[in-house]
Amino acid sequence: MVSVAIACAVLGALCAAIGAQLQHTGVRSETSATKDGRLRLRTLGRLVRNPSWVRGFLVLFACAVLQILALTFAPVTVVAPIVVLALPMVALLNAYAGKSTLDAAAWVAVVATSVAVAVFVAVSAHLAEEARIPPDAVLAAGRLVGGAMVVLGLVAVLTSGNVRCVALAMAAGAAYGLVTVLVRDVAYSVRLGGLTELPVLSAAGLAVAFLVGSWLIQLGYDSGPPDVVVGSQTVVNPLVATVIGLTLLNEAAGLGPGVRATLLACGVVAMAGVLVLARHHPEAAARRLRRAGVLR
Repeated sequence: MVSVAIACAVLGALCAAIGAQLQHTGVRSETSATKDGRLRLRTLGRLVRNPSWVRGFLVLFACAVLQILALTFAPVTVVAPIVVLALPMVALLNAYAGKSTLDAAAWVAVVATSVAVAVFVAVSAHLAEEARIPPDAVLAAGRLVGGAMVVLGLVAVLTSGNVRCVALAMAAGAAYGLVTVLVRDVAYSVRLGGLTELPVLSAAGLAVAFLVGSWLIQLGYDSGPPDVVVGSQTVVNPLVATVIGLTLLNEAAGLGPGVRATLLACGVVAMAGVLVLARHHPEAAARRLRRAGVLR
């Protein structure tokens, strides 16, 4: 069943990339009509009627279903890193559709990220152990992620532009990383014992983290370009979930030093590739040229 979980996670990453772009278009089209160009709670009524935003929501809903299926049959350590593929996927789709072209750095980033994630998942799939998540680990994960989100939220309040955008997207990524862990706990427990074994603490934390992360993502779309939002969130989300899986959940307790070094190297390469791609993919390059006055 691990192979099915990996396939669901890959499809989920594709849905995440496409849904993010659609929702960004919807948010920007609604906030452009406001006086200050900012997203406000009163804007939500129009936002949920925006066709692009609604399509993005539906695609992201499909992503959520695929992620839940993946986490039902495989540990967090196997599923979480696959979301890193979202940014390379959307860049490749745009290039294939003729909407843009990738430069050499972007191609290197796509290949490096894809290979690093593939190796990480291949190694962890054979080593990660399935187990229920104890309540004290859920509380510890919630405290750590909550503290990080508060710090990033303060940075967002005190800054503007791309710095604010990155802070909001990273806070959303941290929330979604926690969501990944809690979905795994809920799905695995229900799979084994039915609804009577539903972990109430994880279910409640899942709902709160998802709602907070969703709002932060919308604020991120309102504050900066989609590549910055997707890139930042794509880095933090799997990083938080994988670290929690490897430490608090102890999903790979029997790893030797060589395997740990391999996983660490894959993680570093994948994250570096995402950061390079976020800067060098065609939308980001065109935006820099417009700011320099080369393009209009």
